[in-house]
Amino acid sequence: MSQLSLDELFERRLTYPDFEFKERLDRLVGLDDYKLRLTKMLGLLVNAKHLREWANTYHPHAGRLIALVTSRPPLIILAGDVGSGKSELAETIGDSVARQEHIDITLLPLSLSTRGQGRVGEMTQLISAAFDHTVSEATKLKGNNGKTRGAVILLIDEADALAQSREAAQMHHEDRAGVNALIRGINRLATGNLPAAVIMCTNRIGALDPAVRRRAADILEFQRPDDAQRKAVLSGALQDAGFSSHDLDSLVAATGPSAKQSYGFTFSDLTQRLLPNLILDAYPNSAIRPKRAVELAKKMLPTPPFKEA
Repeated sequence: MSQLSLDELFERRLTYPDFEFKERLDRLVGLDDYKLRLTKMLGLLVNAKHLREWANTYHPHAGRLIALVTSRPPLIILAGDVGSGKSELAETIGDSVARQEHIDITLLPLSLSTRGQGRVGEMTQLISAAFDHTVSEATKLKGNNGKTRGAVILLIDEADALAQSREAAQMHHEDRAGVNALIRGINRLATGNLPAAVIMCTNRIGALDPAVRRRAADILEFQRPDDAQRKAVLSGALQDAGFSSHDLDSLVAATGPSAKQSYGFTFSDLTQRLLPNLILDAYPNSAIRPKRAVELAKKMLPTPPFKEA
């Protein structure tokens, strides 16, 4: 197979810090704990300098403990239901890491075409090429004094399509080879001690190969928003439209689990379906009315949970 261009390997190339991505990250209300943990973890994986400084101050004799942390494969898995915000968080979190570490971060979202067209050896070569480029870029950013000049994050969305378990009886040998290439790439980043990390997003954590899951430095599992999270999303959008706290509580109740279904709205149900619906219903002749908003919410069906096969 001929050498692939970056456009074939990656959907696009994003660089942080970037004000647009900061705004998008800020709009992910209700996910503050995930943002903090992911920013901190990625910071440790791509730039261990600050961890070593912390250790020298508080635990100067705990070298083996710090080595255990810094030697982990630089992989984080974001797993959870559809519409839970994990893909948007994965695409925007680089801005937070860049600002925290005071370095530039490059995000490389792996193209879905990396799955190939079924020709023997194609997917393996595509995955290997993606990691080759990631390693090459990260090597340029590795400083001699332990201080990185920047970092690279490889994003693999819908990761179960590339990293499905090799234990599946029906799995094709080409798919098994692709998973092997993926694991080799992750190990390569780890042994090279490079300023790079891999983020995988999946709706089917159980479908991922056990060897991939074992290598994860962290697995963040996303749930549907609870009452407090739904109120945070809705109040941020509707308070300025005249909704009182009581109005918001009514809307929160209408978007939660009910007698009809045991699950409530996802984050994307709220931001991409309900809120635009409220505007379209009122525009152009009336204001958005809280009572009408509750009526519309009760008529909407939340996105069904993703069920693993």
